[in-house]
Amino acid sequence: MQVLELLHLEAALRESGIKEGLCLVNAMHITASVFINDNESGLYNDFARWLEQYVPWDPPKYQHNQTGEDNGSAHIRRQLFGREVVVAITNGALDFGPWEQIFYGEHDGKRSKRVLIKLIGSKEEHSKDFSIFTHHISGFVTIMCNMV
Repeated sequence: MQVLELLHLEAALRESGIKEGLCLVNAMHITASVFINDNESGLYNDFARWLEQYVPWDPPKYQHNQTGEDNGSAHIRRQLFGREVVVAITNGALDFGPWEQIFYGEHDGKRSKRVLIKLIGSKEEHSKDFSIFTHHISGFVTIMCNMV
């Protein structure tokens, strides 16, 4: 698994002007995941070891691969890590707990992927009016992410 730190979420939030609401971050591909965790390399090495033990990259092992694909394990790995995350927006900032960050997990690496960021909320505190701001990151694996 390749783990990438998603960058520019704060920039998208500033551009939206939303002060209170929710931020949805969605991996828009069936073999990619988005998750929240600690930015610690030992943890990602543990993930990789665990995945290789329980969901190894072993094409003959998966019925999915009888369709001509070889990425059955990538589909299962995505299910384990998840498709999207939702984070509260409070006072114009992403409201994380200690050490939390949003990461992208690449389980296949064969196709260009994109991530959807959807910010929903109000531009003024205690307002009943709300806005929706959508930001797509295409080909982001090399453009908008840092490798962990």
